[in-house]
Parts: sequence; C-alpha cells; structure tokens
Amino acid sequence: MILSFTNRKNEIEALEKAALAGGLVVVFGRRRVGKTRLLTEWLGRVGGFYSQAIEASAGIQLEQVARDVAGALPENITAKNWLEFFELLSLRKERTVLCLDEFPYLAASDPSLPSVIQRWLDHRKPEGFTLILSGSSTSAMNDCFLNRSAPLYQRARAILAVRPMDYTAFCEACGLPRGEIESFTRFSLVGGVPKYWEFAAGGGTALNLAEELFFGNPGYLEDEPARILRDERVGGIVPLSVLEAVGRGAAKTSEIAARLGTAQTNLGRVLQQLLDASLLNREIPYGESLRTTKRIHYRIADPAIRFWFRVFSPNRTAWGRLSKAEKNKLLRDHAAGIFEDWCREAHLGAARLWDAAAEFDSIRSSGGGVVVTEVKFKALSEAEKEGLSQSLSARWARSAFSKKYAMAAFEVVDASALS
Repeated sequence: MILSFTNRKNEIEALEKAALAGGLVVVFGRRRVGKTRLLTEWLGRVGGFYSQAIEASAGIQLEQVARDVAGALPENITAKNWLEFFELLSLRKERTVLCLDEFPYLAASDPSLPSVIQRWLDHRKPEGFTLILSGSSTSAMNDCFLNRSAPLYQRARAILAVRPMDYTAFCEACGLPRGEIESFTRFSLVGGVPKYWEFAAGGGTALNLAEELFFGNPGYLEDEPARILRDERVGGIVPLSVLEAVGRGAAKTSEIAARLGTAQTNLGRVLQQLLDASLLNREIPYGESLRTTKRIHYRIADPAIRFWFRVFSPNRTAWGRLSKAEKNKLLRDHAAGIFEDWCREAHLGAARLWDAAAEFDSIRSSGGGVVVTEVKFKALSEAEKEGLSQSLSARWARSAFSKKYAMAAFEVVDASALS
C-alpha cells in the first residue's frame, strides 16, 4: 500500500532555509528512511532537478545524470566528464536547485568527483545555485563530508540528517489508533522507517504483519541486515555474527566475544563500524560517562532489525511449528523492549540504571533528585500500579543507588501512556 507523503515539516523547513542561501547541502539517512521521498516531494514544489545515481561505470553514471537533469543543461551539448558537466551548470543564470541522490555511488566510480565539485563550489558556482548531495551509507557520507582530508570537508552550508519517524507519525500515516497495544506492537516490527509502513497500513494483525515482512516466502525484510551492511561497506561474517549475538542477549563486549569464540580485543573495530552505521547503540548507566565507566551495553538500534535478530533469526526454522499464542508472546516480548525505549526517549537524559545487584528501567533527573520508573507493556489497574510502585521503592532502598541519589520519586508507566 503506497502511503501519502508523511509530514516532514522540520526537514522541509531546513531544506527551504538552505536553498535560500544556496551552496552545498548534504542529506543523509539510512536506506528506506524516506530521503528520496522527502527530496522529490520538496523538489516538486520548488521546481528543482533530481537524479538518483546507479551503481555503474563513471561514463554510464554521467550519461544517466545528464539525461535526468537535461532541463538544467544547455541543449545540444554533451558533457564528456564531470568537469564539463559542472562547467555547463555554471552557465545557468536563474536560481536552481539540483539534487544528486546516492552520491557515494558516483564518488566510488570516479574518486576525482569530490575534488571537481569542491573547485566548482569555490570558483564557478552561479549565484543562487543549490547543490544537494544525498546518500544512504553513513560511513561513505562521513568519508565524503566529515573527514578532514576530504575535498568537500566543511564545504556544506547545511548537513541534514533524515531520522526514522516516531510512533505518532506511524499511527497517523497508517490510520491506526495510537492508544492500542496492538498498534504499538505493529510499530515495533517496522520502527520509524516509512517504507516498511506500507505493509503495516494494509490491515490485519501484528502477527500477520510479522509473517508478511519476515517469515513469508520470501519475506520482504528477510535479507535486510545484509543489504544495510553492504550499503555501509561493512563486510564479512563477523559483523553479522556480532548482531546475532547481541540480538540473542549478549550485551557486554565480553559476552559477545564469548559467543563468537574470540578475544574482546578483536571486536573493537567491528563494534565501531556497527555504531557508525547506526545498527548498534552503546548504552551506559544513568549518571555515568563513556570516559569513566566500563559498564557498557550494546543494543540493536532499529526496531525492525532488532526483531530480525531477536525473533526472526532464532525462530525461522521452528516458526511453522509454534502455536499462535507462542508467536504472539514472542511479538509482545519484543514490543515490550521497544516500549521501554519509547518511554525513556520521552524524557531528555533518561537512561537505564544497573549494577550487579539491581536494575531499573528508567531514571531521569527532576528537581534536584531523580524519578525512578518501572515500565510495563500492558494495561494496569490503579491497585496494580500502587503495588508495583511500593515494590519499586523497596528495591531502590535496598540498592546502592539510594545512597547516591537520596531524593527519589517513583512512578509506574503502563500501556496507557500510548494515548
């Protein structure tokens, strides 16, 4: 089901502001997050030119781009290389917006292209010309624009990160009631990636959606992790094995290394690659910093990819033998973890807190003290909330944290928070 364009108000405003000033604008975000839809919708409004690069030789790529943006070039003149292409763009007198999507494909085929663009921006760009360079590969885009040795380093007037969208936008786009557990369970299978939402908007249950996306023949997302790793230029069996280990419960570097049968020192580079690709998050306890703590946990960042490694991969063979109740429990357990994340993200600075003896779902600062939160992905009565709050207070009093954070308030958050 093709959805109407989902509100990207902040991103549209950022593009409009950048275009008023002209120059280079860089747009990046993971595959299928909606960059292309955002850019083509906005360019359609302002009358800009757009070309999506293909994986091919430099000559074929240049021919494709020239064909896509023919209206921006003089008639009857053919550019033989990128230098000539940008020289032709210099002849334009009117304000112009041109977007080259999947730019890393172009730079990979012709490594001289970033230098050509750098010289054009510095010396030949017409007044009022806006060049948008977009890409899905976080690592490749970093290499092109954030690496100090790159020709285009600090040349961008604006860098726009297109992030996954939130639960509210998901419900609005798919026509689902925000307050229902079933709606959030569906969200936990697709996360904030609008391309995946096209399946969630077609009706049916969360279980129907899981079977269509993952367990079908073939499932739409069956090969998604491998595609993302390829886009991010992270190769080999080790990155997939790390994600498998994390998805199955290994959170600490030592646990991941033990699952892989290797030394912790061998994992530093691949963990950093997965962090840079936004496939992993690094989690530290509330109130601590990366510089001082050794208590670091790794978690798969994206809800759909987390489901892939937490539920789909371990159960793909046995899925057909599981009962409906067993399948739904796997879905709800996964959704409960995403719900905890969602509750923490609602408060700036909130984080989990744990040590060897105790663990708390969420802690956040408030009025000189902290609020300690217990999260439950179900509907609770007021009596149940009161009982859990008293239990939470007692656990806190027994923990070492109560001495560090003497002023603490306690709350229980249940599924009613969705509405």
